[in-house]
Amino acid sequence: MSETILLDGSHFTRAQLVAVARHGARVQLDGAQLKHVQRAADFLAEKVNCGEPTYGVTTGFGSNADKLLGAHRVRDELPGSREQVPQGTLMEELQHNLIITHAVCVGEPFAPDVVRAMLAIRINTLLRGHSGIRVSTLEALTAMLNADVVPVVPAKGSVGASGDLAPLSHLAIVLLGGGEAFYQGERMPGAEALKRAGLQPVRLSFKEGLALNNGTAQMLATGALALDTLEYLLDLADTAASMTLDAFAGRSGALRPEVHALRPHPGQVVAAAHVRELLQGSTLVDIPYHLVPRFKSWSAEAWGTPEDQALSFDISWDWVPANQRHGREAFYARFLPFKGGKKHQPQDAYCLRCMPQVHGAVRDAWAQACRVFDIELNAVTDNPLIFPDAEDAQFIEDQVISAGHFHGMPLALAMSYVKAAIPVLASISERRLNKLVDPANNDGLPAFLTGNEDGTDSGFMIVQYTAAALVNDLATRAHPASVYSVPTSANAEDHVSMGANEARHVLEMVDDLGHVLALELYTAAQALDFRQEMLNAARRLAARGDWRALAAKVANAPREDHPSYAQFVDEVQKLMAALAHVGDFHAGVAVRKAHDGLRQQVGFMHRDRAMDGDVRVVCELVRQRALQPE
Repeated sequence: MSETILLDGSHFTRAQLVAVARHGARVQLDGAQLKHVQRAADFLAEKVNCGEPTYGVTTGFGSNADKLLGAHRVRDELPGSREQVPQGTLMEELQHNLIITHAVCVGEPFAPDVVRAMLAIRINTLLRGHSGIRVSTLEALTAMLNADVVPVVPAKGSVGASGDLAPLSHLAIVLLGGGEAFYQGERMPGAEALKRAGLQPVRLSFKEGLALNNGTAQMLATGALALDTLEYLLDLADTAASMTLDAFAGRSGALRPEVHALRPHPGQVVAAAHVRELLQGSTLVDIPYHLVPRFKSWSAEAWGTPEDQALSFDISWDWVPANQRHGREAFYARFLPFKGGKKHQPQDAYCLRCMPQVHGAVRDAWAQACRVFDIELNAVTDNPLIFPDAEDAQFIEDQVISAGHFHGMPLALAMSYVKAAIPVLASISERRLNKLVDPANNDGLPAFLTGNEDGTDSGFMIVQYTAAALVNDLATRAHPASVYSVPTSANAEDHVSMGANEARHVLEMVDDLGHVLALELYTAAQALDFRQEMLNAARRLAARGDWRALAAKVANAPREDHPSYAQFVDEVQKLMAALAHVGDFHAGVAVRKAHDGLRQQVGFMHRDRAMDGDVRVVCELVRQRALQPE
């Protein structure tokens, strides 16, 4: 990717972060901001030369803040110390040791996109010029990112205050020529990765170690990437719900704009509008009840023409005799008295009718997190903060201020909200999937979406099991990490955010949410094929003009000598005329596009086959964002 993104510390967007992290965009440093960066570094050097004590520069860190650095080392004669004597001053040793002793994370390394995002975030915040880092060090960090030297950062070890100390130390240690890194896909020592990339290690100066590892870059990176994926999955969830609604020949009234104007939660309004858009062109939604047949198992005698004999199903209706229409006269004046695959009721189940409210609430959780993360992307999050040009400053404390911007609670609580929302979106998707396969609730579709003529087929039965297992797993992971602080640094850091855990959990959870939505799409495509083919088979049958052939599809047709037979014949002929005069039955334009994309890779399942490959393919299509209509 040839794109280069200019960083200035104030205008970095989530879209740009994703471009750097996931699409290989390079970054360039704004020249005007580099002057501010150098101003702060020069100011700090001046104060140090004047002998003024400064936290993290001439003092220890955390609970060691009361220890002032001396002019020379006093421990050189300690046993075992000679071979470990570092080069440079005590202040340089302080910054060096900060990085090498804080790089203690465990677990599997973060994916390269997370680490690239961490690097970009750290570079952008340091550009604000309140951290004391030198321009040369910032340029070295930028060169490492642009050369695609990706430090190995184990995923677990941050408590989210004082920032993401441990993971950011793994990020910075490679800059010093230590640790490990990936370069051109190979894992190697950090020094070797720098060498192969043509880069030199850096020796840290005043406060530079603290500037590099004291901040919220891990939780911000993982959370921002999770939000990017979730944004896509929110739209995909609407697509899955729309395909399911089409497969049910459901009702659109609950989506109408005047309905949502009465309760205008932003996400709800957007979700309803999006589903209306996805369903445009559908001839399935709001179809009259009497036109919809229900599934009947195939038999050799089911169809009379060669074209229809190729079908793998039969269809049927029930006729409603006149003596069973009392109290429903108005209904049967509007709809013909036939019951098929669409229940005679004016509303769908909650998983369909309340979809805008549920999907919309998750959208609102996502939007709130985006608001928080957009602020954080251009925030200064290390400590202490340097204000070299502060007016009326009398003491060093007026210009080098210890504060708490490293505390990740704003991000942690935003992620807690999203963390609780993800299982909700997965759960309603699983409920729709379950409704599709349950013969008691799937409005005339075959049980488990298979004919099962010989009783040997399970169809899509176990697909719902997998979705249920994923929903349960997501729900058990939804407990907020942010509510449980474990104090650190001998209680100097006595309240922490656990935001790094929170964001990491969300990043992992969106993958499983994608799997649940993939399973719904896989199942809904099968159901949609059945629904369209059953309706179009009924339409073709009626178009032949043989009312007796259509009457043969009515399960409880009266005998010819029954008094109601003449009325039955008249009403069957009306049903035939109604079916003959409708056009082709099909889903909405956007739903068809998603369905066709899936069908290009996974065919309709006429009878049981190995489904593991199907599931892998559909999950991969979702991961690649290949099923979302534009």
